[in-house]
This record gives sequence, structure tokens and C-alpha cells, in this order.
Amino acid sequence: MTAEQPNSRSRSRSPSSVAQSFYTRWATLYDALARRAPGVGSVRTEAADALALAPDETVVEMGCGTGANLPYLAERVGPEGTVVGVDFSPGVLDVARERTRDSPNVHLVRADATRPPVARGLAESPDAVLATFVSGMFDDPAAVVSSWADLVGSGGRLCLVDLAETTDPRWRPLNPVFRALVRATAPPGSRTMRASPTKMLNRRLVAAHRTLESRCRVTHETTHALGFARVRAGVVE
Repeated sequence: MTAEQPNSRSRSRSPSSVAQSFYTRWATLYDALARRAPGVGSVRTEAADALALAPDETVVEMGCGTGANLPYLAERVGPEGTVVGVDFSPGVLDVARERTRDSPNVHLVRADATRPPVARGLAESPDAVLATFVSGMFDDPAAVVSSWADLVGSGGRLCLVDLAETTDPRWRPLNPVFRALVRATAPPGSRTMRASPTKMLNRRLVAAHRTLESRCRVTHETTHALGFARVRAGVVE
């Protein structure tokens, strides 16, 4: 075996496999950031409220990560409701399982959020879908968000929460710091590409949110964290 063979195998791994390994390795750190970053609790509260969940409804979180949102959702649908968390990384789901072990109405599924199998496991379509900080991970976010709108159907609710460069002139000087954080926290491969990871992120977020606006009657739009965090929700028409 030559010294080059392990590197060759590493290079041949799919982007999805690389990302899964990356988020599994850093699951504990991501969980700490997800729970303790300044203002993140108010963003999660607002996102859950924006879905206007009622007791006994079913809500699916796409890309649930370590489950930081799941208690907020479970509280709103109550013990008669159902919360489904979908994520492709086994490491972050392990953290989410520990977090929700005392919540029997929370169910976790290891799957790709672009092809969630949740409809097969539910008697009816879910009432709402939440996606927090994941829209920028998809090659075709417009198609993914549209598929979520199809999943919940007319009258269902969607909510996207994302981080992007701020447009608030008071805080634009902080955008270089944000770009550095995006590059530092991106999975291997995306950090070394010639195009800016932040520019790619911005393009994907614009596509995702425009699709939500085209498929939904927008009911909620706010920004947080100096304009870096955006919450947008709507009812599918």
C-alpha cells in the first residue's frame, strides 16, 4: 500500500459523506453554539411561535442537528402532538436523542432533508416544517423548499431561519468577521474552493427564501442578532 492511497480514498468520498463525518466530529461544539450563542434562544422561540402550532399537530424539523429546537416545538404541540426531527449526521442525532429522551412525542429520523421519508411514517401530512440554518447546505435550495411546501400541502406552514451577511449599515463592518466564521465552520472541501463560501451561502439563501415567498402567504419576517439572523414563515397556498 502506498502513502497516497488513503488520501486518494478520502478525496473520492462523496460531499455528503464528508459533511456527515464533519458534523459528527464537531457535534458537541455545534451543540454548545446552538444553545449558548447570544440571542439564539429568542430566535428559536420566535421560529416556533411563527409556525402557529396548535396542540396535537405534527411538525417536522428538517436538519434538526443536536435538537436545540425540539423542546420548543414539543412544548407547543403538547403531549398529543408529534415532533419529527430529520438529520443525516449520526453524531448530532446522538446528542438530540439524549436531549429528548424524556419526550415520547419526539421522534428522530436519520435521513436526507432533501428526501425526507417522514410522510411514509405518518397517518397524515405534517402540519408544519421548520428548517434552521440548513438552507445554505443544499445545491438546489429552491427545489428543496418547494418539496417541503408540497409535503405540508395547502394550509400547511413553513418557517426558515438562516444566517447571512447583515444589511444593517450599522453592523456591516462586522461582515468580514461573519465571512471568516462561515469559512472556518464549513465542511472540508468548501473551505478551499475558489469561490467565496459566503457568496455561495447568500445565493442559496436568496433562492430558498424566494421560494418560500412564491409558495406561501408570508406571515412573519424578522431579523435578529444585528441583522445576521433572519426568520421568515408563511402559510402554503
